[in-house]
Amino acid sequence: MRAFVAIDLPEIVRDVLEDLQERIPTGRLLDPDTLHLTLAFLDEQPQDLLEQLHDDLSSIRALPFEVQLRGLGTFGSRAPRVVWAGIETQPALTALHEKVRGAARLAGIELRRERYRPHVTLARLPDRLEPGELEKLRNFLERWQNFPCPPFEVSTFTLFQSILTPDGAIHDPLAEYPL
Repeated sequence: MRAFVAIDLPEIVRDVLEDLQERIPTGRLLDPDTLHLTLAFLDEQPQDLLEQLHDDLSSIRALPFEVQLRGLGTFGSRAPRVVWAGIETQPALTALHEKVRGAARLAGIELRRERYRPHVTLARLPDRLEPGELEKLRNFLERWQNFPCPPFEVSTFTLFQSILTPDGAIHDPLAEYPL
Protein backbone atom coordinates (compact mmCIF):
# COMPACT_ATOMS: atom_id res chain seq x y z
CA MET A 1 0.00 0.00 0.00
CA ARG A 2 1.38 3.42 -0.97
CA ALA A 3 1.19 5.68 2.07
CA PHE A 4 2.33 8.91 3.71
CA VAL A 5 1.89 10.83 6.96
CA ALA A 6 0.75 14.45 6.66
CA ILE A 7 -0.97 17.42 8.19
CA ASP A 8 -4.32 18.10 6.59
CA LEU A 9 -5.00 21.75 5.78
CA PRO A 10 -8.01 23.72 7.05
CA GLU A 11 -10.56 24.86 4.50
CA ILE A 12 -9.55 28.54 4.72
CA VAL A 13 -5.95 27.65 3.77
CA ARG A 14 -7.15 25.36 0.96
CA ASP A 15 -9.24 28.25 -0.40
CA VAL A 16 -6.22 30.59 -0.41
CA LEU A 17 -4.08 27.97 -2.14
CA GLU A 18 -6.79 27.17 -4.70
CA ASP A 19 -7.00 30.88 -5.61
CA LEU A 20 -3.21 30.90 -5.92
CA GLN A 21 -3.25 27.74 -8.08
CA GLU A 22 -5.59 29.43 -10.55
CA ARG A 23 -2.81 31.94 -11.25
CA ILE A 24 -0.11 29.32 -12.00
CA PRO A 25 0.51 29.73 -15.75
CA THR A 26 1.53 26.16 -16.60
CA GLY A 27 1.49 22.59 -15.36
CA ARG A 28 -1.06 20.21 -13.87
CA LEU A 29 -2.71 21.62 -10.77
CA LEU A 30 -3.27 19.28 -7.85
CA ASP A 31 -6.82 18.83 -6.65
CA PRO A 32 -7.26 21.36 -3.82
CA ASP A 33 -8.93 18.62 -1.73
CA THR A 34 -5.64 16.67 -1.76
CA LEU A 35 -3.38 19.54 -0.65
CA HIS A 36 -1.46 18.66 2.51
CA LEU A 37 1.79 19.19 4.38
CA THR A 38 3.81 15.95 4.26
CA LEU A 39 5.61 14.80 7.39
CA ALA A 40 6.94 11.55 5.86
CA PHE A 41 6.44 9.80 2.52
CA LEU A 42 6.37 6.06 3.20
CA ASP A 43 6.17 4.76 -0.40
CA GLU A 44 4.85 1.21 -0.86
CA GLN A 45 4.54 -0.69 2.44
CA PRO A 46 2.99 -4.00 3.45
CA GLN A 47 -0.14 -3.93 5.59
CA ASP A 48 1.57 -5.41 8.66
CA LEU A 49 4.19 -2.61 8.76
CA LEU A 50 1.48 0.03 8.41
CA GLU A 51 -0.42 -1.56 11.30
CA GLN A 52 2.74 -1.42 13.44
CA LEU A 53 3.30 2.19 12.32
CA HIS A 54 -0.26 3.02 13.37
CA ASP A 55 0.51 1.79 16.89
CA ASP A 56 3.76 3.80 16.98
CA LEU A 57 2.13 6.97 15.60
CA SER A 58 -0.60 6.65 18.25
CA SER A 59 2.04 7.03 20.96
CA ILE A 60 3.43 10.36 19.64
CA ARG A 61 2.90 13.21 22.08
CA ALA A 62 3.30 16.88 21.20
CA LEU A 63 1.51 20.14 21.87
CA PRO A 64 -0.57 21.78 19.15
CA PHE A 65 1.32 24.50 17.29
CA GLU A 66 0.78 27.17 14.66
CA VAL A 67 1.98 27.01 11.06
CA GLN A 68 2.35 29.86 8.57
CA LEU A 69 2.64 29.37 4.82
CA ARG A 70 5.26 31.66 3.35
CA GLY A 71 6.80 31.96 -0.09
CA LEU A 72 6.67 30.04 -3.35
CA GLY A 73 9.24 27.97 -5.17
CA THR A 74 9.97 25.06 -7.44
CA PHE A 75 11.78 21.75 -7.14
CA GLY A 76 13.99 20.57 -9.96
CA SER A 77 17.60 21.65 -10.28
CA ARG A 78 17.87 21.97 -14.06
CA ALA A 79 14.21 22.21 -14.99
CA PRO A 80 11.39 22.93 -12.54
CA ARG A 81 9.16 19.89 -11.91
CA VAL A 82 6.96 21.05 -9.02
CA VAL A 83 5.51 24.38 -7.85
CA TRP A 84 5.11 24.64 -4.09
CA ALA A 85 4.05 26.96 -1.28
CA GLY A 86 6.59 27.06 1.53
CA ILE A 87 6.18 26.80 5.27
CA GLU A 88 7.80 29.24 7.69
CA THR A 89 10.48 27.54 9.80
CA GLN A 90 8.81 26.14 12.91
CA PRO A 91 10.70 24.08 15.54
CA ALA A 92 7.51 22.26 16.60
CA LEU A 93 6.88 21.15 12.99
CA THR A 94 10.45 19.90 12.64
CA ALA A 95 10.13 18.03 15.95
CA LEU A 96 6.87 16.37 14.80
CA HIS A 97 8.53 15.38 11.52
CA GLU A 98 11.37 13.74 13.46
CA LYS A 99 8.93 11.91 15.75
CA VAL A 100 7.04 10.55 12.72
CA ARG A 101 10.30 9.41 11.11
CA GLY A 102 11.28 7.75 14.40
CA ALA A 103 7.93 5.93 14.54
CA ALA A 104 8.47 4.72 10.95
CA ARG A 105 11.92 3.38 11.87
CA LEU A 106 10.48 1.61 14.93
CA ALA A 107 7.88 -0.02 12.68
CA GLY A 108 10.65 -1.27 10.38
CA ILE A 109 10.01 1.17 7.53
CA GLU A 110 13.11 2.42 5.74
CA LEU A 111 12.76 6.06 4.72
CA ARG A 112 14.94 7.94 2.25
CA ARG A 113 17.49 10.21 3.88
CA GLU A 114 16.74 13.71 2.73
CA ARG A 115 16.58 17.19 4.16
CA TYR A 116 13.10 18.10 5.36
CA ARG A 117 11.75 21.01 3.34
CA PRO A 118 8.16 21.50 4.48
CA HIS A 119 5.91 22.62 1.65
CA VAL A 120 2.53 22.16 0.00
CA THR A 121 2.74 20.97 -3.60
CA LEU A 122 0.46 23.06 -5.82
CA ALA A 123 1.28 21.88 -9.37
CA ARG A 124 3.38 19.38 -11.31
CA LEU A 125 5.18 20.66 -14.37
CA PRO A 126 5.86 18.91 -17.68
CA ASP A 127 9.34 17.55 -18.44
CA ARG A 128 10.14 20.54 -20.61
CA LEU A 129 8.79 24.05 -20.45
CA GLU A 130 8.92 26.30 -23.47
CA PRO A 131 10.97 29.48 -22.85
CA GLY A 132 7.79 31.58 -22.77
CA GLU A 133 6.20 29.26 -20.18
CA LEU A 134 9.34 29.36 -18.06
CA GLU A 135 9.29 33.17 -18.12
CA LYS A 136 5.59 33.22 -17.16
CA LEU A 137 6.35 30.84 -14.30
CA ARG A 138 9.21 33.04 -13.06
CA ASN A 139 6.92 36.09 -13.21
CA PHE A 140 4.21 34.23 -11.27
CA LEU A 141 6.70 33.18 -8.56
CA GLU A 142 8.05 36.69 -8.23
CA ARG A 143 4.65 38.40 -8.21
CA TRP A 144 2.97 36.06 -5.71
CA GLN A 145 5.97 35.31 -3.46
CA ASN A 146 4.32 37.11 -0.54
CA PHE A 147 0.79 35.75 -1.01
CA PRO A 148 -1.43 36.41 2.01
CA CYS A 149 -2.49 33.35 4.00
CA PRO A 150 -3.69 33.13 7.61
CA PRO A 151 -1.70 30.98 10.03
CA PHE A 152 -3.40 27.81 11.20
CA GLU A 153 -3.18 25.56 14.22
CA VAL A 154 -1.97 22.00 13.86
CA SER A 155 -3.69 19.77 16.40
CA THR A 156 -3.75 16.47 14.46
CA PHE A 157 -1.83 14.58 11.79
CA THR A 158 -3.00 11.76 9.52
CA LEU A 159 -1.82 8.50 7.98
CA PHE A 160 -2.99 8.46 4.35
CA GLN A 161 -3.15 5.82 1.66
CA SER A 162 -2.28 7.25 -1.76
CA ILE A 163 -4.00 5.61 -4.72
CA LEU A 164 -2.54 6.61 -8.07
CA THR A 165 -4.98 7.12 -10.95
CA PRO A 166 -4.57 8.61 -14.44
CA ASP A 167 -6.30 11.77 -13.15
CA GLY A 168 -3.98 12.13 -10.15
CA ALA A 169 -3.65 10.64 -6.69
CA ILE A 170 -6.56 9.92 -4.40
CA HIS A 171 -5.71 10.35 -0.71
CA ASP A 172 -7.67 8.11 1.62
CA PRO A 173 -7.22 8.85 5.35
CA LEU A 174 -6.48 5.64 7.28
CA ALA A 175 -6.09 7.12 10.79
CA GLU A 176 -5.90 10.51 12.45
CA TYR A 177 -3.73 11.24 15.50
CA PRO A 178 -4.35 14.07 17.98
CA LEU A 179 -1.48 16.14 19.38
